[in-house]
Amino acid sequence: MNGTGKTFYITTPIYYPSDKLHIGHSYCTVATDVMARYKRLQGFDVMFLTGTDEHGQKIELKAQDAGVTPKQYVDQVVAGIKDLWKLLNISNDRFIRTTDDYHEESVQKIFKALYDKGYIYKGSYKGKYCTPCESFWTESQLVDGKCPDCGREVIDAEEEAYFFKLSAFQDKLVKYYEEHPDFMEPQSRLNEMVNNFIKPGLEDLCVSRTSFTWGVPVTFDPKHVVYVWVDALSNYITALGYGNDKYHDFEKYWPADVHFVGKEIMRFHTIIWPAMLMALDLPLPKKVYGHGWLLLEGGKMSKSKGNVVDPVVLVQRYGVDAIRYFLLREFPFGSDGLFSNEALIARINADLANDLGNLVSRSVAMVKTFGFTLPTQRREVPEQDDELIQMVKGLQQRYEEQMERYAFQNALMEIFKVVSRTNKYIDETAPWTLAKNPEEHSRLATVLYNLLECVRVVGILLKPFMPSTAERIFEQIGASQELTTYESAGTWGLLPADVTVHKGEVLFPRIDLAKELAELEAAKASKEPKEPVKAEKKAAPQVEGVASMISIDEFAKVELRVAQVKACEHVKRAKKLLCLQLDDGTEAGRQVVSGIHPWYEPEDLVGKKVVVVANLNPAKLCGVESNGMILAADAGENDVKVLFVDESVPCGSKVR
Repeated sequence: MNGTGKTFYITTPIYYPSDKLHIGHSYCTVATDVMARYKRLQGFDVMFLTGTDEHGQKIELKAQDAGVTPKQYVDQVVAGIKDLWKLLNISNDRFIRTTDDYHEESVQKIFKALYDKGYIYKGSYKGKYCTPCESFWTESQLVDGKCPDCGREVIDAEEEAYFFKLSAFQDKLVKYYEEHPDFMEPQSRLNEMVNNFIKPGLEDLCVSRTSFTWGVPVTFDPKHVVYVWVDALSNYITALGYGNDKYHDFEKYWPADVHFVGKEIMRFHTIIWPAMLMALDLPLPKKVYGHGWLLLEGGKMSKSKGNVVDPVVLVQRYGVDAIRYFLLREFPFGSDGLFSNEALIARINADLANDLGNLVSRSVAMVKTFGFTLPTQRREVPEQDDELIQMVKGLQQRYEEQMERYAFQNALMEIFKVVSRTNKYIDETAPWTLAKNPEEHSRLATVLYNLLECVRVVGILLKPFMPSTAERIFEQIGASQELTTYESAGTWGLLPADVTVHKGEVLFPRIDLAKELAELEAAKASKEPKEPVKAEKKAAPQVEGVASMISIDEFAKVELRVAQVKACEHVKRAKKLLCLQLDDGTEAGRQVVSGIHPWYEPEDLVGKKVVVVANLNPAKLCGVESNGMILAADAGENDVKVLFVDESVPCGSKVR
């Protein structure tokens, strides 16, 4: 596929200038970078936008605490964000700051246009406000009286404000979703937006504030500043020149092909942002993809929880390409994923050191050692090599199918199936044995040529994920630039017969897991206070004592079965309940209601296999029938973990 002449516009959300970015922040930006590089590799004219969201009350308060102006505060933090993106080899084409003059000019024009069209009106706001999230909430949207996004306390807010007529777009949004079923992905995000926000009824949105001054002033009423989400969301078009003379490529790139955003801000990007665009008579983005969170065992990464992972430290220890690879290989992009040092090191050792690195080093070393002239592509292909060659010839198509679906994990799996098969091919053909027999030297040359061609194709398709590693691979196998284009990945036999290989450093040295974990633990301990702070000390999770002993016959009365979650949704009027549709191996399946919503979202469970009490009497919870109970464990104070089962266990299997 050659996309020459076509454009592709992709964005990350613009990041709040936190003074400490963690690996979770990097996740979305790395994914966006991979997609941008992939499209450039195909020949597309790509616009990759990222940036920072710098206005709001929280910034104003932090600057006051630091004894500097808000602009001085964000300037310092933004410099660190840009340095991190350089460290992670992020290839963004444009970086926007909401404090940029041209952006502020455009936001003022957008606000005025919405006012002139009758979509913005003055009123008085009284309700709940989450300062960290810069979000207003109704009483019904709160969870246990707290912000539904971050779980923090909210405050009562009352002030004169301008409102955007969001309620006027409810039916238009539903119609648009119906006519454009691929607008939101994964599908679970669409269900969440409709069921949790659209169906209960959209309320008009407060879009200005008077209680602080750090924001874009409303031109016709300067005591008001524009509400941060109207300000922030507009960046996707102001960065292209909409409403300003800084840039002039709005017509070229808009509408965006895809917005990559975290699932926690889907509401803003799929309800508020489309409504604003409709009001401005502008096209909507083609797709909004809500990815999951990168989690630690303590939950979502958060500085306030003290469970952040520093991406700078990871890159320094393991290299940027290893981190980029892990982030997109370990779990599906649309789902939450669990980060651990053990998983990272295991993935580096298994995939990058043992499989990829070993393949490249063995292939190059044998070509250099045996020194035979490689055959040209015109040489007849031995029948016993055909399986490998056909697998490599079809790799580009399989890879492309996954990349177009943003299934980065699957695309990498397709590449490494070829890597694994090529390593097996070395063992099958035993080049070291062929080298001992002069009559087999022609066969040896063919085997070595096949190895280098496999490595060449693999290297091309790894470019978006591991750009530096790909270049090192090409240098070692002697592949010139014209042989590393995307188009060339679909053709077998392009390496010339007289190619010169260059033995280089090991791509990914194997890591001693036990030693590395010990060093990480020691480094962590050296940074912790020597004297424990009693107020911060948490007790280990306590196991309740056994209430009474039961016989094996009594235990046998409980029937436990493995079931897979096929669908999951919130139970109306119940903050803690989720309704799960399970495949328990029976034709009808079963419905179970569980009080796990404080710890899990529906999309966290779909596709997972759980253990269900299959012979529990049916019960109704908030009017919804539940036929069983899924097993979960108390993992500590106010923490619950569902017991998941290995995917290989068939649905309906009895647990004993």
